[in-house]
Amino acid sequence: MNQVADLANRLIAAPSVTPATGLVFDVLEAMLGPLGFEVHRFQSGDGEIGSDHAPVENMFAIRRGPDGSRHFAFAGHLDVVPPGEGWTAAPFAPEVRGELLFGRGAVDMKGAIAAMVAAVEQVPQDAGTISFIITGDEEGPALHGTRALIDYMREHGHQPDLCLVGEPTSVNRLGDTMKIGRRGSVNIWLEVEGKEGHVAYPHLADNPISRMVAMLSELNGLHLDDGTEWFQPSNLEITNVDVGNPATNVIPSRAQARLSIRFNDRHSGASLVRQVTEIAAKHGGTVRPMISGEPFLTSPGEFSAIIAEAVKAETGLDPEPSTSGGTSDARFLRAVCPVIEFGLCNATMHKRDEAVALADLDALARIYARIARAALDSWRGVVPGQR
Repeated sequence: MNQVADLANRLIAAPSVTPATGLVFDVLEAMLGPLGFEVHRFQSGDGEIGSDHAPVENMFAIRRGPDGSRHFAFAGHLDVVPPGEGWTAAPFAPEVRGELLFGRGAVDMKGAIAAMVAAVEQVPQDAGTISFIITGDEEGPALHGTRALIDYMREHGHQPDLCLVGEPTSVNRLGDTMKIGRRGSVNIWLEVEGKEGHVAYPHLADNPISRMVAMLSELNGLHLDDGTEWFQPSNLEITNVDVGNPATNVIPSRAQARLSIRFNDRHSGASLVRQVTEIAAKHGGTVRPMISGEPFLTSPGEFSAIIAEAVKAETGLDPEPSTSGGTSDARFLRAVCPVIEFGLCNATMHKRDEAVALADLDALARIYARIARAALDSWRGVVPGQR
């Protein structure tokens, strides 16, 4: 087992179903301390276990470079989704079979964090400041994770100049895709009130389902946009309809539904909520929105070029800049500094028998080391690769 796989093995062996606290952070702290990092850990959230506001642990670790040097940040999460049933082996007992390391989090994203740790060993301290922005609340509601870390960094004056998030962005081969942006996300709960009654006496009742169906038909017919240069078209999807009516001869008193909209930078969460609210009002409906994130784009430029050069040097591939897929904590970090996501192949993330290729772990550590060195050198006027 190579060094990076050993680090990943230790992280996977610490169960950390979201929201993560405790042991898995102990393991990472033990890795970073000997490398010269000051490790700061804190918990955020004061709700009951199982609620959206359950306590979450976060970590900010920093290795300071010379005064005035630039600051490059690695970001990621130690929490994982529940493993579910049907694994070939225990999900938190990592196991190497052939050329693969199996375990929950191998891809998303303990393998990438292991590669980050191995990478910083290859970056001299005088190259500049490096930090780790690590949360235990990315796979969950994401209310007390990276947002709290951003507040911590601002309070203590830690402002990264560039940030790389280690989400598993590669599709078919390590290095084929990097994420330079993400679409925004908003969920909207809809409700129509009616008046219950016997189906044989409809004039004495008010069926809310009819108005809900008309509302959903209009919403489903919306054409939001045709996409942009870097973003695919926005899409609105109806994700739930419910009236809670077990009786066959009763007109219900209430109808409920839920929408999910993934949107590009031609919209904002607020503008879409307004549009849905206006349509709902026409049909006597009310809305309750939750905006999970706004769209963002780190325009192709110096940072994406640094990543592309590092990937090309180690894999021979030119990574495709993409904004596809779901949301990530980059949606919060983009308010701090330019942010790009790059990481392992995502084919097995969130699946049974999640696994990562040992060779990919080793290659990713080398890529991350190249990126960190070049990102720091670029601010000092050093030509990447000639330092």
